[in-house]
Amino acid sequence: MRFGILGPLDVRAHDGSPLDPGGPRPRALLTVLLLDAGRAVPAGRLIDGLYGEDPPANAANALQSHVSRLRKRLGVEIEAGPAGYRLVVDPDTVDVHRFTRLSREGRLALTAGDHARAAALLHEALALWRGPAPVDSPRLDELRLAAVQDRIEADLAQGAAADLVAEVRELIARNPLGERLYGLLMRAMHAAGRPAEALRVYDEARQVLADELGTDPSPELSALHLELLRDQGQAPSRQRGVPAQLTPFVGRTDELARIAALLDQARLVTLTGPGGAGKTRLAIEAGRAREDVCYVELAPLTDPAAIPYALLTALGVREGLRGPQGEKGMERLVSALDGRTLLLVLDNCEHLVEGAAQVAGTLLGSCPDVRVLATSREALGITGEVLCPVPPLAAGPAAQLFRDRAAAVRPDLAAGDGTHDTRIAAICEALDGLPLAIELAAARLRTLTVDELADRLDDRFRLLSRGDRTKAPRHRTLRAVVEWSWELLDEEERDLACRMTVFVGSGLLGGATLDAVEAVCGIPYPEDLLASLAEKSFLEASDGRYRMLETIRAFCAEQLAGDLLAELKAAHAAYFLRLAAAAEPRLRGHDQLPWLARLATDRGNLDAALRHLLHAAPTDALRLMADLTWFWRLRGLAGERVALARELMDVVGAQPPPGLEEEYALCALNAVSGDSDEARLARADRALATMDHQLRLPFTVVLWTLAVGPERSRDERVRAQIGADPWGRALLAVGLGFQEQFAGRPAASEALFAQALAGFRETGDRWGMANSLDQLGLFADWRGERERALELIDEALRHAHALAAPEETADLLCRRGAILLRTGAYEEAAADFARAGEQARAAGAPEKVAGALWGSGDAARLAGDTALAREHYEAALETSARSWFSLGQTVHIFLGLGRVALAEGRTDEADDWFAQARTLSAGPPPQRLELARVAEALACRVVEGGVPGEAEHAVMLLGAASALRGQLIVDDPDVTPTERRLRRLVAPEVFQKAFELGGVLRGDAVRVP
Repeated sequence: MRFGILGPLDVRAHDGSPLDPGGPRPRALLTVLLLDAGRAVPAGRLIDGLYGEDPPANAANALQSHVSRLRKRLGVEIEAGPAGYRLVVDPDTVDVHRFTRLSREGRLALTAGDHARAAALLHEALALWRGPAPVDSPRLDELRLAAVQDRIEADLAQGAAADLVAEVRELIARNPLGERLYGLLMRAMHAAGRPAEALRVYDEARQVLADELGTDPSPELSALHLELLRDQGQAPSRQRGVPAQLTPFVGRTDELARIAALLDQARLVTLTGPGGAGKTRLAIEAGRAREDVCYVELAPLTDPAAIPYALLTALGVREGLRGPQGEKGMERLVSALDGRTLLLVLDNCEHLVEGAAQVAGTLLGSCPDVRVLATSREALGITGEVLCPVPPLAAGPAAQLFRDRAAAVRPDLAAGDGTHDTRIAAICEALDGLPLAIELAAARLRTLTVDELADRLDDRFRLLSRGDRTKAPRHRTLRAVVEWSWELLDEEERDLACRMTVFVGSGLLGGATLDAVEAVCGIPYPEDLLASLAEKSFLEASDGRYRMLETIRAFCAEQLAGDLLAELKAAHAAYFLRLAAAAEPRLRGHDQLPWLARLATDRGNLDAALRHLLHAAPTDALRLMADLTWFWRLRGLAGERVALARELMDVVGAQPPPGLEEEYALCALNAVSGDSDEARLARADRALATMDHQLRLPFTVVLWTLAVGPERSRDERVRAQIGADPWGRALLAVGLGFQEQFAGRPAASEALFAQALAGFRETGDRWGMANSLDQLGLFADWRGERERALELIDEALRHAHALAAPEETADLLCRRGAILLRTGAYEEAAADFARAGEQARAAGAPEKVAGALWGSGDAARLAGDTALAREHYEAALETSARSWFSLGQTVHIFLGLGRVALAEGRTDEADDWFAQARTLSAGPPPQRLELARVAEALACRVVEGGVPGEAEHAVMLLGAASALRGQLIVDDPDVTPTERRLRRLVAPEVFQKAFELGGVLRGDAVRVP
């Protein structure tokens, strides 16, 4: 239900239809309860709300009567206790509490500088108001005014000034003592190009405050007045020392805030980062926020001795002699800055880093009020220096920068209608989020389309070879930017940089550990060289890994000799082959999480090694693919490797290499996509059939079972292949547990899954624990132990989340949703099914998507929305993959469509769906659990459709369902009402006899009436 009290009282049912609480007193009672939704309200306050200052003698009894009538009229839960009465609803379903939350979050976003999010939240909050606040609620009026002011401030920050002036004027008319409103009006008028009027507003505020309160404006309002006075006159001196910019500044809000904070604490802050990262522009924008700043460009200098004179020129100090060795120039510089409060921006120090360090050190030691903001590709190395690395732009700001710059040559891209979002994101990612590279790429849209630009980035240095003619030569092309850094390296650093290009990935993924660098690059003790490359921004170093930006990697790869590249690729593949072999057994035990994270970080390297081995050493490629298969399965990556597995199978041929039958079978299983692939499955089966010894990789049984069904777990050969491995024995219990479940023996099945859970707990494998808990939750649900079932599933979900396993998470969310449906929590169940669908889509698992859609259909149908249910079922039918377990999904979808048709009175259509479901589940081989569901649906059809003389047959159907599954599900909303009606229609002894007969006949009893 939804409740509205921000205006006339409004109560809505789940379907949006209005509900009437009754007359004035019930409405007043409900309003007071809603103001404290979810919390107890004392009886005295409720009586005051009902009767005011003149309550009747029996007010307590009258209150109790009103509460009782309200419960019955609206169907709401109102608890009575010592503390008073509590309306049991989610506060977020009450507009006043939703408004309070949204306005609070909006203010937090405003404080954090996220103006777009703040505006969105505050607009949503204020839209909840439909009229005046409830009677005697001045606090809400204050909250509303505060939210309006926050929203205006957020809108102002986004450039909406002209439209706000009239609104703020109206607010001041109603709140003439609100100083914040006067400040907002001054800012809006100034931004709208009305500076003189903005200053007059201050005079107006001062007069009102003096007349009404006898006070002066606050320091904040006075400071704003002073700022506007300065802006109306000459441009502030603090902006004279930095170059004016011709383009808007995009992103970097966090970095600007960090620089400001660092400059308040330290006297030397150095912005470091690779060429093109935007250090110069960031330093300029940071400088604009200071009162007195001097910007000095060091890039044109070649002699460190010229640095003091460059500073003197920038400061406008030209008189005096300047000695050739710089001593007199340095003395003059110290004299010019003595006693002056100033921020010196020293831009591009890297090629003169020692000279820049000496000058900065002298100035900081001699001039205590001078601060230095330097930009360099490596640190100056002075005591007291604070480094501020400048990272690449994040995805959102990078795309915005691309659009802003592209609009200059392609105005149609400025609108941002989403047409090119995917390709623009890919371009920015390929260019490492480097602002210079993004700007150069955007300029090429003068002659290229977005798609053409994206497709040509493999040759980025040729493509991005035309830049701004006014820029320094080293900033005109992407190659020149990287070459500038390359020239600063010595020979040993260049050699290692070239060798590092064999490692794949940048950002959070890829790169190499110190151990990998030493093993692959063939350079003993490379720590110092790596540190030097990181200090010069040629490498990123974090969490024990070294990574190259893709642009730098591409440049260094051009410098690498072909024969050395082949040697490095072989060493790289050998190293990651060893890493995968070491990781594989740890993915099934207590070290599972750190090793999953390690392999995830090295995904790019592992894929590159596999691609190299595929042709260079196919047998090693088989080994590597086998060792990575379980990692791919746990992380939902298997679908991305299908093409690679098929290519490897083609290279290896129709027969497995001797001794690699298991690895060959896994390759075949990896090559099977969602559709049926009998030929490759046959190859896998032939390879596994030759093995009568313990498997090296027992998860092979899991993948084989997923491909052909769980019947294989009964094969004695499988027992031998699993052997004494504890993980394998637990896995065997899972397979046998499914066999017992499908045979209609739930008690035996549950015991096996409990055994499996104990085994997986002992080995520490979260995947096994999650899957065992899933089935144990199923059995608890069948028994009607819903709370216990949810506890088991929630524990399983914690394990799946820890593994970042999307497919298992999707399955578990569907299970959780199914349990919630049997508790009547339809909205919560629908949310779980929706989350399951998101997980499944992200993993590229269509069968899991179909399961989530089928569950969403059940949720909508049970909630009474048959039209929505039909949409979900039909979408599930289209999405369902073709595999052994898709048959069960299809049966459930057919039954859902049949129940929808039955609910809408179309019995012929319902019979058709039920007949199709019966045909599918009858086999061969018969699917007992699905057939049980069909039997239950047909029993419902008999009762709901009013089939004459078939009541006893319906009871037989329920008996058949119970025998097929092993029991009827307790309190099943699709079955239990049918069972209860039949017990009323049929005499007890007749019911029992028909039920037992159905149990004997089982599948033979399941027929469409």
